[in-house]
Amino acid sequence: MTLAARGRKRRPERDAAATMTLVAHLRELRNRVGVALVFVLLGTAVAFWWYEHGLGEFIRAPYCGLDTDLRALGTGGSGDCELLVTDVFGGALIRLKISFMVGIVLSAPFWLYQLWAFITPGLRKNEKRYGVAFVAASSTLFALGAALAYVSLAKGLDLLLGLAGEGVAIALTAQDYIGFVISLLLAFGVSFELPLIAVVLNLIGVLSHAVLAKGRRWIYFLTILFAAFVTPTQDPFTMLLMAAPMCVLFELAIQIARLVDKRRAKRAAALGLTGLDDDEPSPLDASPSAVDTTPSPLAAEPSPLPEPAPGPSR
Repeated sequence: MTLAARGRKRRPERDAAATMTLVAHLRELRNRVGVALVFVLLGTAVAFWWYEHGLGEFIRAPYCGLDTDLRALGTGGSGDCELLVTDVFGGALIRLKISFMVGIVLSAPFWLYQLWAFITPGLRKNEKRYGVAFVAASSTLFALGAALAYVSLAKGLDLLLGLAGEGVAIALTAQDYIGFVISLLLAFGVSFELPLIAVVLNLIGVLSHAVLAKGRRWIYFLTILFAAFVTPTQDPFTMLLMAAPMCVLFELAIQIARLVDKRRAKRAAALGLTGLDDDEPSPLDASPSAVDTTPSPLAAEPSPLPEPAPGPSR
């Protein structure tokens, strides 16, 4: 091998998973979905065991912390807090529902890894780095939103149940209460992901900082309107508790977009690509490159000729 050939950069090897056929991709998707479901089932089993060791009490705590005048059940001398079950299979279904939702949360790092491993071969190196940060940030934001919803749950229940007035005995069923709690946690968790989507769209070049900054007032207005429709309690306290952090996160997303666009513009200026329209081609270097004139050792030596086959003997 010549020195020029040694000095050349080797082309990076392509990921074998990025060149698979459609059938192979579908087979890999099936396998990864199966592995993800196994992890979800394991998390559900752990949550099912955990239900009798503090999980059920943790979910009932916001309701049990209310004034006894707002609860028709569990107001006797024992002071126990109870939810009403109106059918035979109600208790089992409630426990399975809670265990499944908690199992999804507990196994989130594992099934998110399976999803990430499936889409990674089709991404570039910088996109893979952004993807890892996206998975970590989305998990953190969802957890923060769910934690904020749990904190506001007791206040929302106190406000809503107190509107019934005096002379009304309130006995919540387990189905209604658990459904209310899960919907509130999901609403807060998903809403905290929206500012992150704006950051991702900016990173891939779809949404610029100028557009976000120009529509800042509309973003805040639509955020408050979104919180008013999404919150299950429909009370001003819970609505503001959701809208205020979302506005802060959107402002943080706008500032991140400003930094990203500033760095992108600096990189474009260094390459001489500023002031170009989307339809205008980038400048190309038309000067000829150096030609390697070093003869190859294989080309200098003549290839041996094949020996003639022996003729028939007489």
